[in-house]
Amino acid sequence: MAYRYLWTPLQLGPVSTRNRIVFSAHLTNYARDGKPTAQHAAYYAARAAGGTGLIITEEHSTHPTDWPYEKLIHGFHRDVIPGYREMTEAVHRHRVPIFAQINHNGGQASSMYSRLPVWAPSAIADPLFREVPKAVTHADIAEIVAGYALVAEHCAEGGFDGIELQCSHSSIVRGFLSPATNHRTDQYGGTIENRARLLVEIVAAVRAVIGNRLALGVRLCGDELIEGGTTIDDAVRVAEIAEATGQVDYINTSIGVATASLFMIEASMHVPPGYALFIPSAFRKAVDLPVIGVGRFKDPLQAERALADGHCDLVGIVRGQIADAEFAAKARANAANDIRLCLSCNQECVGRMGLNRWLGCIENPTTGKEHEVAVLKSRPSTSAGARKNVLVVGAGPAGLQAAIAAARNGHRVTVCEREPAAGGQVRLAATVPNRAELGDLVRNQLTESARLGVTIEYGVSVWPGLVQERKPDHVVVATGAEPVRPWWVADDSAAQVADVRDVLDGTTEPAGNVVIVDEIGFHHATSVAELLADRGCTVEIVTPGMVVGQDLGITLDMENWWMRAQAKGIVQSTDLVPMGFADGELTLLHHPTGANHTRRPDWVVLAVPPSPVEWLYNELKAEGVSVQRVGDCVAPRRAHAAVIDGERVGASL
Repeated sequence: MAYRYLWTPLQLGPVSTRNRIVFSAHLTNYARDGKPTAQHAAYYAARAAGGTGLIITEEHSTHPTDWPYEKLIHGFHRDVIPGYREMTEAVHRHRVPIFAQINHNGGQASSMYSRLPVWAPSAIADPLFREVPKAVTHADIAEIVAGYALVAEHCAEGGFDGIELQCSHSSIVRGFLSPATNHRTDQYGGTIENRARLLVEIVAAVRAVIGNRLALGVRLCGDELIEGGTTIDDAVRVAEIAEATGQVDYINTSIGVATASLFMIEASMHVPPGYALFIPSAFRKAVDLPVIGVGRFKDPLQAERALADGHCDLVGIVRGQIADAEFAAKARANAANDIRLCLSCNQECVGRMGLNRWLGCIENPTTGKEHEVAVLKSRPSTSAGARKNVLVVGAGPAGLQAAIAAARNGHRVTVCEREPAAGGQVRLAATVPNRAELGDLVRNQLTESARLGVTIEYGVSVWPGLVQERKPDHVVVATGAEPVRPWWVADDSAAQVADVRDVLDGTTEPAGNVVIVDEIGFHHATSVAELLADRGCTVEIVTPGMVVGQDLGITLDMENWWMRAQAKGIVQSTDLVPMGFADGELTLLHHPTGANHTRRPDWVVLAVPPSPVEWLYNELKAEGVSVQRVGDCVAPRRAHAAVIDGERVGASL
């Protein structure tokens, strides 16, 4: 059998998993008024139906002082239990066990929602929230322990098969374990045994409540990646202490601190898959308990190798199953090529969460909407007489998704693409350093298009006359956007100016001293800067913003970009507004002071907003053709918006 290690059952205390794939805990923002919702139940049930071996839910708060973000499940209220039962029953229908992760975020929180002081082992402000917490007293500690026991009781009543204690990247337990945040001098501070005392007490309290009916796991951080924080040697010792209690059934792993080194917890595509395997590998050598490994596993082969090489006993695959709920089932059927591979772009999962929106996926429009999709699937499918001939113009993300959605509804779909390959701007973006995985979006869409029988014609330009000849029942225009020259570029300087797309497709090859103007604030400027720096150019990025590539922070790409920019000598200049480029001189207004600055580059490369290509849509609309448009030809945005546009229009046909 392919992936024979993945399909080996495993016992976690009283719970048996039928395979080694774990849908590990992660935030979703699906909670409402502190309670789980039908959105949770449908989301987890879809991954259970997709064949995962074990589901561990997002965290459930154990105490009123813990409210770090708005849409948190307040597990300490009994009114969560009906939602728990809806969630667990939905998952159990597919014979998959489901554990609840319970947690108190401690000092890694804010009093904004609770209006109560934040609790922590010591009065040390978190670097993200910057709020000085209350150093907990012994009475507070007893209350914390009791809170964990209470939530465990609620979870047991709600039908969960196990409890996981989050002691890793954002937890009051992590705060006690870490010498960086625990400066206590009593029996809860000092030695590692003392710092682990709270963990031991919580384990005992929770086990006393759940007995041997439920599994109990502990998730530990192997390396906090902060000055003076927990290192792998400390973490291994804590794992040994947890095992020595005789009350823990497994160890889960993590890396980094959520409010200091989050970019290494939910690593983007710039970080190689399996980057955190050294942590479960070290734990597994020290303890006999089953160990879960995490760290950007993209496909079943990577997961299988981690198991086969003895790094871990189970593999946590989160974003891979966010992108494709049937990840496990497709791997089991030896259909790995059909898996919708995660891009690790972090735009709609991590990025939406950071903007206080519910979790989604850039390439899977149904993620987070499983409860709505179930209703749509119950409706009658398109009858043969209602089938339409649909012509899609453009094979970028929007056009391909429109084609997929329309074909899924039973329509005959043809896509015309003027270029020799699909993908549009995404195909170009995937050519820059460390961004190749973005091309999986196109690969995944082409795989789905082929499965649904979509016809794609390359090298075909579409104009109104061609539409009249083909006589489709409906046209979807997905012609994208085109570069524009901003007002401040003089006509006589145009030869020294190129758009980022011109650089990526090889139309121009800037050399020498290059200034890149970043008015978009995403990967456009930074990616091309790296590409040109690697070619030997001297590169400076200027931006009107306070930070170059400011939206990279949302996708957790900012820190690693800074490191690479420093290593490659890329200069970053902020608060500069381009005012003119003529006679080889670029004039920049420093808007905080009103001072003018100048540069005399060999080339100016533009990362500026493009213009929609809408002429075809407008002409077809004027001629009375049944037509809709999607993606950048509506309004230039990012890939996730193009995919959502395409799905919405294609599914409406």
